Amino acid sequence: MKVFDVAIIGGGIIGSSIAFGLASEKLDVVVLDREEPGRGASWAAAGMLSPGPDSPEALPLVRLAKESLQRYPQFIAAIEEASGLHTHFFSKGALQIFPEPHAEADRDQMIAELQRLGIAIESVSLDQARVMESSINPSASAAAWLPGEATVDPRLLMEAILSALRRRNVEIRAGCKVTSIIHQGGSCSGVKAGGENVAAKIVIVAAGCHSSTLAGENAVEQGWLSRYAPTKPIRGQMLALRSDEIHLRHVLRSERGYLVPRLGGRIIAGSTLEDVGFDKHVTAGGLRKILDAAIELVPNLASAEIVETWAGLRPGTPDNLPILGPTDIEGLFIATGHYRNGILLAPVTAKLVRDWVLNQKLSASTEIFSPSRFAGIQAKRTAAIS
Repeated sequence: MKVFDVAIIGGGIIGSSIAFGLASEKLDVVVLDREEPGRGASWAAAGMLSPGPDSPEALPLVRLAKESLQRYPQFIAAIEEASGLHTHFFSKGALQIFPEPHAEADRDQMIAELQRLGIAIESVSLDQARVMESSINPSASAAAWLPGEATVDPRLLMEAILSALRRRNVEIRAGCKVTSIIHQGGSCSGVKAGGENVAAKIVIVAAGCHSSTLAGENAVEQGWLSRYAPTKPIRGQMLALRSDEIHLRHVLRSERGYLVPRLGGRIIAGSTLEDVGFDKHVTAGGLRKILDAAIELVPNLASAEIVETWAGLRPGTPDNLPILGPTDIEGLFIATGHYRNGILLAPVTAKLVRDWVLNQKLSASTEIFSPSRFAGIQAKRTAAIS
């Protein structure tokens, strides 16, 4: 039986980026995806690359997010060179718009917080903001400019990275659901997928919101991986608009929603955060929420054409932070739970996994993301119950 150097469960942006980095080191890699690689949360994402925290609980992520954004130009260049395809990566910055009643105070607070975190942001007058984007709401009361932010088209990025993997002889198995991870005596030796055993020296779990559902070898072990990767799906609804009148050049954002320009005149609008299980339906209420926020940012979008609607399932975790690191099972590594930041964190995640696979080393600063934080919590709760 063939033994791969690495088997990666999940072919989204995280799993594919890891595979790309490891294949660059001449390792023999197989990627196993339950559906079509890249058609899950990665395909549904907006592609904003913003290192700022979207909530207080995301503060521990800032250092990793900043490093990943710095790596993005090199990451994109390598993928585009390896695939011969373009990903529409642009570093054009973003405008944050603040409505009343506390517009200026909210703006000043955001500026102070992000500057303290070392993230470039500055106050701009509304006249300056309208020079950048003439279509913003005339009733907007304050604005801030984030020059370091970037965007990428996630669908084109996934197309490019999968093409690059094939050119580097990475084996990609679509529609190949992993039903169990093979482990015995504290050591992992592969997975069972598509009705057969796939032997590998190292197994990396990058299955997004499905990570916690991976089964064990028998009924006693069903769902055992949730000790390390207690992920759950968080639905995000999205839509795409097109208008002959509106031609955005930058990301526009408020506390209620965002607009991301794409080549060809599409404008991506989002998004919702819904804890509804594995339901990917688009709802009238969700679309209304998105449209209200979009029209509040740019009123003339009220007459825009809705050209597409969709929903994706983000991989949430109990603390909404990624799960990155080895487990106490030799050869089993977790790289999942990236929540709203999978596209942004792909380069740095690939780098961290590569360092661990090649050198068995991880930065001490990543300890906060270790899968052991959940295994430990569960163990304490079990002890308390007993």
